[in-house]
Amino acid sequence: MTPSTDATTDAITGATADATADALHALAHEHLPADVAGRWLGLLRPSAGLRAAAGGDPVVGRLGGLPELPEGEEWPVWEGHGPLTFIASVDCAALPGAALDIPLPADGTLAFFYFDGQLDDGRALVRPDDPATWAGARVLYVPAGVSVAERAAPEGIRPYREVPLTARVESTAPYDWHPVVYREFDPMDDDHPLWDEDFREDVYERVDDSKHRIGGHASPVQDEVETEVAHGALGSPPWDDPRLQEEALRWVLLAQFDSDDDAGMMWGDLGTLYWLIRPEDLAARRFDRAMFTWQCS
Repeated sequence: MTPSTDATTDAITGATADATADALHALAHEHLPADVAGRWLGLLRPSAGLRAAAGGDPVVGRLGGLPELPEGEEWPVWEGHGPLTFIASVDCAALPGAALDIPLPADGTLAFFYFDGQLDDGRALVRPDDPATWAGARVLYVPAGVSVAERAAPEGIRPYREVPLTARVESTAPYDWHPVVYREFDPMDDDHPLWDEDFREDVYERVDDSKHRIGGHASPVQDEVETEVAHGALGSPPWDDPRLQEEALRWVLLAQFDSDDDAGMMWGDLGTLYWLIRPEDLAARRFDRAMFTWQCS
């Protein structure tokens, strides 16, 4: 990926979160009492929303195509199953990392790979509660200055169509039953205005946030992905184990990639891929400790 210039980064950083932040603030004050609105708005987190680049948009990464890997770096393989498929890459220097609340690398490239079922017709699934499958999803970090070259896909792997991506800073809201919401509000209060159906639907329908993103809150298709990952990280205890919520709070979204018609990506039935990581592992560049899950409708 071509290194970004300061001007490019500034241009992206200048794409502020005003649109999503303004929409979320307006909805909160429209539906919620002032004190509840203020507490809920305090849970918002910034993300780098990724969308297809158009015209003169600065490019920060891409879906699909072929990855650029260092010489000597082997294509990721799930032993006993086969090579993974390249999903996406992002140039950390081009992202508005200073606007995010996760310790993203200041430069270098992140490349995401996933065993997408091309080689076995989808029989082997990568699941956070099954450590034997964790090698089916991978994040590779290529530091800045390392010489790279485009790598051909292994036999049997059809690359996805390449879609250049641009970024804008967006405010993201937590899922209704996210552990941070339960920590702030009483989940046993069925009449609490935060769980009012009209408010929840308006947040979903009226906020134009990106479904591909780096950082921020995950946008789950089913239930909170943080709890899924925590369940796997703890060795799959009973779902009522009190440790689950505490562990879920330790994980943050690194990246999510939605189904995408332009790239020819379809994860189950309009699903999404998620990579989560503990902030301390992200700060230490321990991307081998990132956890993966996926959901579909």
